[in-house]
Amino acid sequence: MAPVRGRFITFEGGEGTGKSTQSRLLAEALREEGLMVVTTREPGGSAGAEAIRALLVSGEVDRWDGVAEALLHFAARRDHLVRTVWPGLERGAWVISDRFADSTLAYQGFGHGLDPEVIAALYRVAVGHFAPDLTLVLDLPVEKGLERAGTRGGPEDRYERMGLGFHQRLRQGFLGIAASNPMRCAVIDAAASPERVHADVMATVRARLPLP
Repeated sequence: MAPVRGRFITFEGGEGTGKSTQSRLLAEALREEGLMVVTTREPGGSAGAEAIRALLVSGEVDRWDGVAEALLHFAARRDHLVRTVWPGLERGAWVISDRFADSTLAYQGFGHGLDPEVIAALYRVAVGHFAPDLTLVLDLPVEKGLERAGTRGGPEDRYERMGLGFHQRLRQGFLGIAASNPMRCAVIDAAASPERVHADVMATVRARLPLP
């Protein structure tokens, strides 16, 4: 009998949309169903990728241009896949990631204006034909998201400090990605309470990826 492959679920969205909280709540719910679950994040999720993360999420807003950022993100993504995501799926785990490649298209593509063909080429080299089984796009008005993000503090605020126009482009970018990939993506209203958002997430997961 062939081994049972796990599922790969990604959370996407702008700053302050609650991806980390919803990733944790989904993981807890799936574990209660008896599933093996791996939680991870991007940039990061492996030792090499976490080292690259430190270069991306801190420091001056203009420390990298869009091309340099995309290269760093895909370098981190490749290590993340090789070290964490693919081994987890091969073990039969459901892997839940707080961000994946859609964030690169949204942040560096829509946000910084990098040619989507450049991002697609990097995707082919670093990721190949692999893609998430389900992507949950948490959507929230930009001002509300930045207000939430601003209460967190900490040194990893480089993207949060980028201008309002940048974050508006991000939101439209994520919504455009979801509209272009309806079989993979689902948009979740993140303005409600965490409990309500989690209920919507679970309903979507059950509908799209029936639990064993």
